[in-house]
Parts: sequence; C-alpha cells; structure tokens
Amino acid sequence: MAKYTAPVCRLCRREGQKLFLKGDRCYSNKCAIDRRAYAPGMHGQTRAKKPSEYGIQLREKQKARRIYGVLEKQFRGYFAKSARQKGMTGENLLRMLERRLDNVVYRLGFASSRPEARQFVTHGHITVNGKRVDIASYLVNAGQVISIKEKSRDLNRFKEMVETLKDRAVPAWLSLDVNTISGAVIHLPSREDIQMPIEEHLIVEKYSR
Repeated sequence: MAKYTAPVCRLCRREGQKLFLKGDRCYSNKCAIDRRAYAPGMHGQTRAKKPSEYGIQLREKQKARRIYGVLEKQFRGYFAKSARQKGMTGENLLRMLERRLDNVVYRLGFASSRPEARQFVTHGHITVNGKRVDIASYLVNAGQVISIKEKSRDLNRFKEMVETLKDRAVPAWLSLDVNTISGAVIHLPSREDIQMPIEEHLIVEKYSR
C-alpha cells in the first residue's frame, strides 16, 4: 500500500501551521515550524504571491489530507461517498475522517499522534469489540468499544501511555475508561464535536469545479 515516507515536518511547514504529526515533539522547542516558520525548499523564504481562489481551496484540501494521513485517491473516495449521503457534503466528509480507527485511537490517547496510532492498528495492537482490527481506515460505529489488545499492554510503550490517560480529555462523542484501557463510541460525531481548523466548504468547492 502506498504511503508518505518523506519527513512529516515538511508538511506542517508547507501548510504554515502545526498538524501535530510527531506527537510530543510538536509541543517541544524541536518543532520544525517553530524553528523555521516558512515553506520548505529553496524558495521557501521568498515572498509568497497572493494565492488564487483555487490555491486556497487546494491548500485546505491538502491540509485535511495531511492531518488525517490520507492519500489523494483515498481522500477522493471519501468525498464521493460523502456526496452521496444525506446532509452537507463537507460535514459528512469530516465525520467520516473522524471515524477512522487510527483517528479514534489517537483521540482516546492510546497514541501520541495519528501516524503512531496507524502503526499500532496495522501491527495488530488494537481491538474493536474484543476482535483485532488491523485496518487503519476501518470506520467505527456507535456502541463499539476500542481497546488495547491484552497481550500488547505489557509493552513499554503502552505502559507509558497508561500513565498519561488520567489527564486525557476526549471528544464528547467518545468515552474513556482508564481502568480497562478502553474507549467507547457514544454516538457518531457531529460537526460541533470536530474541533479541527478545517474549512470544509473550501474542499467541496475545490472538488465541485
């Protein structure tokens, strides 16, 4: 399966804001965008031209893709499915991205970043309703319970993670049980539950051209 393998800090610098792709590093003085707050490449520090309407729409779409770690073909697929659903296409799109299993694992605090959450899922450390699920794009549904696999809890990384769960705040559509190291989907997310710096209407306008 294709995946992005270049330095992820370049993505934050290209979008001009933190996308929180490297966990704790993003909160430290090592964060690339704090040290070099300009686009990557040899022309990154030159004066930027005023972006066109299309350019603004493209950047918003790229930002959403990069936040959730989705490649272009898959993102188009999500958009097509969202357009066929009832309601506003942009909101449907964000709801679908939020329901990805790797995102839910990150939201629950089982991983420090979405890339790390994706790795945990693909390596078989995550269960849904007691059954192992190793597909990062799996869409969770209301009532499902997401847990760390019993055998994986002895790994040092997960032992460290448990210590941070006590102070973890989760979105309103999820619940976290620190004692059982599990989380449940209370209901599917609404737009108000998705506190992301994404203007989804720009994405819809981009694909509607």
